[in-house]
Amino acid sequence: MTDLDLIDRKIVAELMQDATLPIAQIADKAGLSQTPAWKRIQKLEATGVLTRRVALADPAKLGFGLTVFVGIEAPDHSPDWREAFSRAVDGIPEIMEVYRMAGELDYLLRVAVQDMAAFDGLYKRLTDAVPIKNVTSHFAMERMKFTTAYPVDTRNR
Repeated sequence: MTDLDLIDRKIVAELMQDATLPIAQIADKAGLSQTPAWKRIQKLEATGVLTRRVALADPAKLGFGLTVFVGIEAPDHSPDWREAFSRAVDGIPEIMEVYRMAGELDYLLRVAVQDMAAFDGLYKRLTDAVPIKNVTSHFAMERMKFTTAYPVDTRNR
């Protein structure tokens, strides 16, 4: 973990909640003036602590009303298969996240699609692109909690 002091953690916490905050407001919440706050933000970006600033959107309002968690078992674990799989998932924009797992599943994917027909099309594209031993799909009925902000400590030095 990168060593961040309390001020850096406050800045990161504020930006994770709302990346559109004016520098003056971030500086005030971190107990700094604007120039030092801006320099810290630039350093946090340069060191890779802050990787991007994005807008979060409601998937249903964009036509992505179905979230599916897809478990993948690989037929083998060779570098060639891993590279082909990586290319395949990179080429399917509805695959929002991919994790290589320990345990029964080799990979876990979070997929956002319009409906079951769209998921079926994605499934066919993925399984046509790369051999897969087993696919297990879990369909989300309700998103009960969602955040992109990590719970950084903004109280203790």
